[in-house]
Parts: sequence; structure tokens; C-alpha cells
Amino acid sequence: MDAKVHIGTMGWSYDFWTGNFYPTEIAPDGYLSEYAKHFNTVEVDNTFYRIPSKDTVAKWRDQTPGDFLFSAKFPRRITHEKMLNDCNEIAGFFLERMSLLQGKLGPLLLQFPYAFKSEHANLLKDFLSALPGTYRFVVEVRNRKLLNEELYSSLREHKTALAVVEQPFMPTVEVTTSDFAYIRLEGDRRKVNGTYGKVEIDRRQDITKWAEKIKKLMDSTGDVFVYFSKFYSGHPPTDVKQLAALL
Repeated sequence: MDAKVHIGTMGWSYDFWTGNFYPTEIAPDGYLSEYAKHFNTVEVDNTFYRIPSKDTVAKWRDQTPGDFLFSAKFPRRITHEKMLNDCNEIAGFFLERMSLLQGKLGPLLLQFPYAFKSEHANLLKDFLSALPGTYRFVVEVRNRKLLNEELYSSLREHKTALAVVEQPFMPTVEVTTSDFAYIRLEGDRRKVNGTYGKVEIDRRQDITKWAEKIKKLMDSTGDVFVYFSKFYSGHPPTDVKQLAALL
């Protein structure tokens, strides 16, 4: 696989992958090490709920090989509760903690709720301006009115990627605003349970289309990060393997 492509899942700590991805003899604290034998990146979801301890971040770093990358969500306190108001201190604390991953730190995702609307656009500009340039940042919006040239220009100015998402409530906008691409294949949780440990919907045709798009992106940008949700086909490890084989 081209070194510029990083393909993984959204999270790894799923006991319903035991027997269909994780060997049955592996305990939960061994999931990450096993996961990293197969895939070269993961999107950390639990940072959305709480900032992990130093020991936890160090353990993630030490359980994975040298070329492994962790992407991570900003805490919901920043994106959902405060919606960027007066949160530079907590953002700094989050970045400091994630920096313990050292060379294994991938992009950091600011995922905003529907309530984050056009009137918040200036808050986003100010927040991005205050972030250090030593990290890679991604923005995902859930309100389609924000998908306009004003947002794209602001993201380009701050070298921040716009997350390309596939999910039923937002259009899939493929606009390049940074020197890397970030794709989140979320699927439809109304149609997929995601906890059965098996493919529930055959997505091979969709994944083939994404493979062609990613090949074009590789010619025009730097790294490409792709993450599958458990609601895409129902079994993200299968999705990752299918996409990787096509690339």
C-alpha cells in the first residue's frame, strides 16, 4: 500500500470483533496491539468524551509500531458544549496530552454539531488562528449551510482539511482545503446495527468507487486518511481490507 494512504477504523475497543477479527484468546487490553498488526492508523473516538490520562496515551504509543498514526477527536466540551467559546485553555491541555504520541500523532478532528451554524463561522476562524501550526487539523460540520466558500477559504487560510463524509444527513463535499485529505465513511445507523461482528450490507461497489477517488487524491495532495465507522457495512475491518486491496 502506498505510504501516503492511511486506512483504519473509528475506534478499536470492540468486544464484538472477537472471533471475527480479534483472536478469541486476546483480552481487551491487547486489542490495540493486535489491531496495529493489520492496519496503520485508527481514529480515536473516546477523546471526544474525555481527555485521556498521560499513562493511557503513553500506552497507546508503546503498543503500536513506529509507522502507526492516531487521529483523534477534539473533546465535545470544546465543539459541542462551549462551541469554541472561551476554550483555548482546554484546547491547549488536549493538544499537550495528545502530543505525547510524538511521531504517531495524526490529524485532530473538530467535529461540530448541527447547532454550530453560519453565525459561528467567525468563532471558528479565531479558534483556528490560535492553534499551533505544528499539528494537522480537520473540521467536520453537520449543518449544510456552513458548506460554502467562506468556510473553504477560512480552512485554506489555516491549512485545515475539510472532512469528506459519507452519511445520509449531509452531502459528500470533496473540496480540498489542505495538503492532506481526511475521509470519514460513516454509513447509516438506521440501516446497520454495527455490533453483530459481520458485514450487514455489502459495500464493495461503494468502496471500489472510493478507491478510484482516493487514487486521484493521491496524485493531487499529500497524505490521505480514511476511516470506516461500524455503521458503514457493519464490519469495519472487512471494509479496510477491501479498500486496501483495491489501492
